[in-house]
Amino acid sequence: MRIALAVDGSKSSSAAARHVLALQRALSSNDPVVLIYVDEPLLQAVAIKLGVAGTQRYHEENATHALRNVRAAFKRAGVEYRERMLFGDPAAMIGEIVKKERCDLVVMGSHGRGAMKSLFLGSVTMKVIAQSKVPVTVVRGRVTD
Repeated sequence: MRIALAVDGSKSSSAAARHVLALQRALSSNDPVVLIYVDEPLLQAVAIKLGVAGTQRYHEENATHALRNVRAAFKRAGVEYRERMLFGDPAAMIGEIVKKERCDLVVMGSHGRGAMKSLFLGSVTMKVIAQSKVPVTVVRGRVTD
């Protein structure tokens, strides 16, 4: 089973990673997990001020921070993974990668901000669920091994 794990560096992403590791063990899967990190584009004025190299460094540092704990957990567990680090609209980019990588399942954490905030702020999780052609598992709260 090909699993895509969307991460953002939060505690809920770490919980989702633990869930994926448990799934991999339960399924005895050897398929590498696709780790997806999508950084939203900077405001144009900020990108211009940082320049091309500065903007690239900014996105790389964000990705490194967001993936650090998940990478470590997967290495400790001996689970293979591939990374996809992108910038753009997170929900749209996650959908594109899931399609390109032919994933069977998307797993992602949810911050649990509630329906009203999601209505106004927009929830990446809700958008992925609405757009996905494959099942989406949303991990909330703490997941234990």
